Amino acid sequence: MDTGLLLSFLAVDLLLVCVPGADWAYVIAAGVRGRSVPRAVAGLVAGYALHTALAVAGLAVLVARSPRLLTALTVAGAGYLLWLGWSVLRRPTVPQAAEEGGAGKAGKDAAAGPQGFWRGAAISGLNPKALLLYLSVLPQFLVTTGAHLPVAAQTAALGALHMAACATVYLAVGTLSRALLAARPRAARAVTRTSGAAMLGIGAVLLGERLL
Repeated sequence: MDTGLLLSFLAVDLLLVCVPGADWAYVIAAGVRGRSVPRAVAGLVAGYALHTALAVAGLAVLVARSPRLLTALTVAGAGYLLWLGWSVLRRPTVPQAAEEGGAGKAGKDAAAGPQGFWRGAAISGLNPKALLLYLSVLPQFLVTTGAHLPVAAQTAALGALHMAACATVYLAVGTLSRALLAARPRAARAVTRTSGAAMLGIGAVLLGERLL
């Protein structure tokens, strides 16, 4: 593919990735324990790998053309965000250092262990907004005239670029959250609760868009 086209897509994609949303809320909540950040980000990227595979296979277009299926995906994704957001609000995470120093336990880290990966994959994989991103933005950068790579190969390349952008941004967000909040348990609880509230709000908006 043309380097200029790839750079143009990367610029647009980075703008979208840098807009806070459910992914940001989840990785910030995970960031208060730095060890969980890579696993949580890997889960989010795995969800986008699923979207990429669907786009390459042409299934994304079929989903977009099926209002019932798209609504079902929206409801499932919104319901999961509501449940996860409530869980974070109910048991906010504190930095590990604070727990070891005797500040008290605030419950098991929701992003620790394999659960962190699968929850991240569910958040991005069930997010219909990500599916629409692949349908509305990515196709604008596909070359269909003249000598070019197959559309499926171009889609895979752009999808991989999107996953790389997500991994870079989310790792930075999670790492910075960990660094800034490690010695501030109260601030960590406040940020985690804010992230949980953001998940609740995004879930409610997604439900409202489809059911109201």
